[in-house]
Amino acid sequence: MNFPRKKIGLQGRWPQALALFFLPLFFIFSFRWFLYEPFVIPSESMVPNLLIHDHILVKKFAYGLKAPFGDGWVWRWRQPERGDVVVFRYPENREVFFIKRLIGLPGDRVIVQNGQISVNGKPWIIQPVMEGAYSDEAQFSYYLEEPSPARADRKEHSIRLFAQGEHLVPEEKEFQVPKKSYFVMGDNRDQSHDSRFWGFVPEELLVGRAQLIWLSCEETLASAPFICDPMHLRLDRFLKTIE
Repeated sequence: MNFPRKKIGLQGRWPQALALFFLPLFFIFSFRWFLYEPFVIPSESMVPNLLIHDHILVKKFAYGLKAPFGDGWVWRWRQPERGDVVVFRYPENREVFFIKRLIGLPGDRVIVQNGQISVNGKPWIIQPVMEGAYSDEAQFSYYLEEPSPARADRKEHSIRLFAQGEHLVPEEKEFQVPKKSYFVMGDNRDQSHDSRFWGFVPEELLVGRAQLIWLSCEETLASAPFICDPMHLRLDRFLKTIE
């Protein structure tokens, strides 16, 4: 005896097919919108801490939850701190992302001269790095810098200045950080285009805090500029925390 087979209409398969297609996309985009987003360092403005072709992860929920589209905050649960390395949208072109070190918070008075910083009358302490630590010390001087007041949860970070004293901003400049804005600078103080020149970063343009270098290379593939050449990897920089 033959029993008729139950026919499954196409309408029964569509929900499953759509779920299989859209669920992975949903999780991928949710991870990128709300948790972590990858970026590639394109310039030397954060040398020696971040090098060209460093691939980093930015912790987008470090300060709160942002809307998937637009620049507004849905919920803030933490304020940025002086010394954080932050990624933000460039105020003069919001399609471009910058990465700098956060120097001044809303209401701070920042004084900069020869790449050295004072915030609210307290200078950030710098100490020379031991000679021989870098190969280009004939051209650049390297220092360990510590924000003031010092932070127990954060190590000192390195900065770079021209060795011969030809500093980018030799004269003293003073900045008063407005409300809901931040003052940022690159660690490569004499080769950084930052708040000293174009002003402050509105809080809504913050993307997140740079947390980890997960991949790094000296060169990229000629056919794909954002993909590392496996023959020129910087293995010593893999999974390095960003201070």
